[in-house]
Amino acid sequence: MSASVHRLHTDRQPSLEPMLSLVAPDMNAVNDVILGRMRSDIPLIPELAGHLIAGGGKRMRPMLTLASARLIGYTGTRHHRLAAAVEFIHTATLLHDDVVDGSDLRRGRRTANIIWGNPASVLVGDFLFSRSFELMVEDGSLKVLKILSNASAVIAEGEVNQLTAARQVELPEDRYLDIIGAKTAALFAAACRIAAVVAERPDADEAALDAYGRNLGIAFQLVDDAIDYVSDAGTMGKDAGDDFREGKMTLPVILAHARGSADDRKFWKDAVEGRRVSDADFAHAITLVRQTRAVDDTLARARHYGQRAIDAIARFGAGQARDAMVEAVEFAVSRAY
Repeated sequence: MSASVHRLHTDRQPSLEPMLSLVAPDMNAVNDVILGRMRSDIPLIPELAGHLIAGGGKRMRPMLTLASARLIGYTGTRHHRLAAAVEFIHTATLLHDDVVDGSDLRRGRRTANIIWGNPASVLVGDFLFSRSFELMVEDGSLKVLKILSNASAVIAEGEVNQLTAARQVELPEDRYLDIIGAKTAALFAAACRIAAVVAERPDADEAALDAYGRNLGIAFQLVDDAIDYVSDAGTMGKDAGDDFREGKMTLPVILAHARGSADDRKFWKDAVEGRRVSDADFAHAITLVRQTRAVDDTLARARHYGQRAIDAIARFGAGQARDAMVEAVEFAVSRAY
């Protein structure tokens, strides 16, 4: 166990640059795999997939695979294809999510479903899922296949859970945490954990990387949910108030509803059930989440999970890789400030 324990702090503006620099050579190899496996004789497939993959995303999940490999000293190349598989899983879920949510914007650009339509988006998402499984099988590790295939199933379960929870104003906080633990944190955890598998590290290292990714994923989603009530479309890369208008019971809403007056709870019930969706209604929702400190407390929870992520990798030696992974957590938590 390292004697140095990092503490999560947000008094300066953290950056992903240390992680980007750490994994840059490996990421070039991953990008080559991604571009190669996006190819198809059907022109619409690489065109539509490329629109999202080249759309300015941070590639956070494959970066976590590469950074985790650096953290534990892995010197092989198996993680390149597996990081590409992780990105394909993520991209496929985004394509499907935008269809389910009817989203217009993704990372500040028009979504694929708006440009090419829902059927094409769903089918290209299926294509990317299939490519990800090809890459897993080619790796040859049944353990890796089990981890990533399980993560894919858990993500789908989380999305269905969220769909069935939409417009339910009495959603319990523990069910909300189950949803984000599945739809977001499961892939973060798997992306980190597979690095320990290919490096043939002990179970304790696997568990530590899994815990880092899982807690980072929860923190990441908590911040995303808070940002919907404190930011604008330019900052968010999606339309401000999307979650509000879709009736999603995110933590800011759960807390604001629980802490509000009878009139406030009536407003939230009407809003969540789709009867209060105007710009004025959204402005009122922002006022309520601020008055009840729902956003502040959501971000405090995010910092809590971020600290748990940092603590999980304290067992690994100090150095460039661990510092970059710590700062990645700080970056994820600081995005709302």
